[in-house]
Amino acid sequence: MATSSVSNDREPPSLPRRFLEGKYLNMSPGGIYEFDRFRIDVSERILFDKERAVQLPPKVFDTLLFLVQNSGRVLTKERMLEEIWEGSFVEENNLAQNISVLRRTLGETKNRKYIETVPKFGYRFAVEVVPASDVHVEVTEKTHARVFIESGDEPFDRRETSYEPAALPSFEPETRYVQNGDVNIAYQVIGSGDIDIVFVMGWVSHLEYSWKHALFASFLNRLASFSRLILFDKRGTGLSDRVPINELPTLEQRMEDVHAVMDAVGSERAVLIGVSEGGPMCSLFAATYPERTSALVMIGTYAKRIQDADYPWAPTEAQREAFFELMRHEWGGPVGIEERAPSLAHDQEFRDWWAAYLRMGASPGAAVALTKMNAEIDVRDVLPSVRVPTLVIHRSGDLCLKVEEGRFVASKIPNSKYVELGGIDHLPFVGDQDEILNEIERFVTGVRFGGEYDRVLATVLNVVVVDFDSFRRREDVRKRARAFVSKQLRLFRGREVTYDEGRMLATFDGPARAIRCAEAIMEFANRLDVEAKAGLHTGECDVVGNAYSGFAVDLAKKIADTSGGGNILVSRTVKDLVAGSGLKFEDVGVKSFGDIAGEWRLFKVHR
Repeated sequence: MATSSVSNDREPPSLPRRFLEGKYLNMSPGGIYEFDRFRIDVSERILFDKERAVQLPPKVFDTLLFLVQNSGRVLTKERMLEEIWEGSFVEENNLAQNISVLRRTLGETKNRKYIETVPKFGYRFAVEVVPASDVHVEVTEKTHARVFIESGDEPFDRRETSYEPAALPSFEPETRYVQNGDVNIAYQVIGSGDIDIVFVMGWVSHLEYSWKHALFASFLNRLASFSRLILFDKRGTGLSDRVPINELPTLEQRMEDVHAVMDAVGSERAVLIGVSEGGPMCSLFAATYPERTSALVMIGTYAKRIQDADYPWAPTEAQREAFFELMRHEWGGPVGIEERAPSLAHDQEFRDWWAAYLRMGASPGAAVALTKMNAEIDVRDVLPSVRVPTLVIHRSGDLCLKVEEGRFVASKIPNSKYVELGGIDHLPFVGDQDEILNEIERFVTGVRFGGEYDRVLATVLNVVVVDFDSFRRREDVRKRARAFVSKQLRLFRGREVTYDEGRMLATFDGPARAIRCAEAIMEFANRLDVEAKAGLHTGECDVVGNAYSGFAVDLAKKIADTSGGGNILVSRTVKDLVAGSGLKFEDVGVKSFGDIAGEWRLFKVHR
């Protein structure tokens, strides 16, 4: 195949020659390459999609041309870096980003691949390329030209095309809304695969602005090539309803929003993909609702965000506070880009997009409040309860969340698969996104549903009447208490397990609602002049029909028995999962429950 380019005796003008009115260009066959519906004009450095000119960044065009000129050959990454960047020192991420932009531009799908990745080696252009016949270009005005291509029986195939500078092909799904309570949640659906994927972005997001950058759009399109991809903005961010800063979503509310979106699109079961902060919520959802989770994928995630002796990789409280101050004073600019996308931290176009993405995703106050709330999250005790197939992906040089955090998360989830990739970027669509996407596609397309789950994560509430003999003698009070408890369980979506008048046991799929229910019951007991006490724990329960048993049930009973009259005691696990709920707690120290439950740090709910 010819690889020569057209030479001429004139220095390249600052504007393409097509802008020079009345001029004619004669090009050799090596100056035009055609494949599929595309055509490359080497001399003018233009890619045509049918008759539309597509404007590519210079190095992206060079990458495409090098692949096309070597169509069918496997090219090493080292050779491509040396040839395309002409000996300049650049990281492998730059090549991966160019490949991602090209895949997006060419409209790759699962069934139509233009650029194949050869794992651990390089790339190959996988479609047939032919050099076109003799070509003549007549520029008739500054933005139009007639292209004459000599072919077959006809002396010329006359084509007229516009040279209006064109941006990368854009696609933006329709944004719709579903109401969850009083809040409208924005969501999008793209793709028509057999697998449903719910993608949960970390920190803040904006559905429509996500599509404004080719790298992010390419990442999402690739996910949608093998799935029905479901996207949403969490309440208080992006296109979802803004809410007061003190009512930003807890993990529990985010799970409810996922439920609402899945119901709205008719998804009975989905793969949850959580990025960064999205990981803890997705792990909690998977443990609580295994019947609606076909698999779990976490990318660059963590278990908690404040350092302690058992989790030394997270930032210290002082480091978190310094970041809060940075957000307060610099929100509106590319905050956090040096840690989240270091390979593009000096790329002005990406910096501008990232800054706008953050501004559109959340107000300064909401961003600080969300980040503070996330700093309180701790899902270490939840991870062992995840029973669905799980993939944890982490980059070894992640500057935002250390690789040890990904290793820790994977080590706590039974039978999870851990994949550690190279790279320094935290955002999965920056750097070599294909490595991540290849791992996800292999994993989720190979998932097989393993049947019904008889273990779920639940918050167990145990309420005990202190003076049961006195309570038993007051028949009218007993009846009123029974009716009130049943009403509160319906209101807070609890499930009654046992009720024998002296002790009530119930389970909830949200810890904050369990505490609110306990508060209502305790207040009513106080009005009836009945002394009661309550204990709560979130943990794994064995489920047989409507019966719940297991360690979480036993521990909730022990915590309730330890509590003083009129108090609500919760385990540390419960406290860690209600960050942002507005609930306040008092540390009452570590309590020992013997060999069955060991020692647990308990907290009293401020009422």
